[in-house]
Amino acid sequence: GVGPSLTILRFQTEQFTLKDRLVRITLFSRRCNRRLGTRMWRRGANLEGATANFVETEQLVEYEGLTSSFIQVRGSIPLLWEQIVDLSYKPRPSIIEHEEMTKVVERHFHDLSQRYGDTMVIDLTDKQGDEGNLSNAFAAEMQNFPDIRYVHFDFHHICGGGNFDNLQVLYDEIEEAIQKQGYFLMNSKGEILLDQSGVVRSNCIDCLDRTNVTQSFLARKSLDSQLQRMGALSSAESISQSDIINDKFKKLWVEHGDELSLEYAGSYALKGDLVRYGRQTLPGLIKDGMSALSRYYLNNFHDGVRQDALDLISGYYTVSKSSSSPFQIIGFESAPYLPVASAIIVGGITVTTFTLSQVGRSAQHLISSIIFAGLTAGVVALVKANGKQLCSRPRLCGLI
Repeated sequence: GVGPSLTILRFQTEQFTLKDRLVRITLFSRRCNRRLGTRMWRRGANLEGATANFVETEQLVEYEGLTSSFIQVRGSIPLLWEQIVDLSYKPRPSIIEHEEMTKVVERHFHDLSQRYGDTMVIDLTDKQGDEGNLSNAFAAEMQNFPDIRYVHFDFHHICGGGNFDNLQVLYDEIEEAIQKQGYFLMNSKGEILLDQSGVVRSNCIDCLDRTNVTQSFLARKSLDSQLQRMGALSSAESISQSDIINDKFKKLWVEHGDELSLEYAGSYALKGDLVRYGRQTLPGLIKDGMSALSRYYLNNFHDGVRQDALDLISGYYTVSKSSSSPFQIIGFESAPYLPVASAIIVGGITVTTFTLSQVGRSAQHLISSIIFAGLTAGVVALVKANGKQLCSRPRLCGLI
């Protein structure tokens, strides 16, 4: 059942026939409400061990009176860390130094073990750069928990160029463990024939795009096993052998990824082509580009207000008559100046370009170009230096 901290976000269902019998597949998404928030303003864990973007996904299969389910979870890296928007396309994540760090990780995995049993962690982050620093810190913390299997899989490096099939490398590594965890199976009398004894916890940085591709791959493997056990497929058969069934399965997971991404990041999921086609297509690249731009705009200029709304309606922030309004402007408020700065930058670039094209006619145009170029560069530097202040930011609650 749905625990006290999990709320059903939505479900998608598809049906098809196998051996002239109806098969129904339903994906349930349940979001943890203990750390609700937007992509950049809710990262990592809080002190209680609850993580941002924690979602339980259940793949329910019904066939000939039999019911089977396979559960996976995703959630932000369970450390105390932040990634404050500052107008850059990819703000640098940073770890928050805190004496409770190991306790936070322990609380998180204790909660998972109480709810699901044995837990296996799949970390899909890059091994280099800022992501690598965060991944290395996560791996170091996991050494304190030898009973929890931690697997790092550098998705971008191994599956680079849209080579989705390379996820088989990951599956080969964890196949024995994931088969041991199994899945739930119940007959028409309500008798439990099999039970899932553990869960795979997947994460990347956002727990959206790479995570969704990976979870769909594991779900496909499980679905084959479920249908084989239920008698809908032989041991040598797979849903991949039927284009109709395969397309319906992919559609389920693409819509699932889009729904989770829209709620957390404000845009459709990236890498949807990898789920739908197993490769990147030109229309998919264009769609990903538009989604990336949408994320940038929303994360920088809208999500602060959205975060306040979520904190308010979830009860995380409580209004008090005795305290002053957190929305009172104290000191310099820079956000209203962003449109002016943007206009100056665009205007400066335009005028500089025009005067440069006229340089050959007189020295005055060269001097004008230098002046406008300097002015534009100065405004750009000022905007960059004050990027965090120019972005939309929440006012009601702290980051952890």
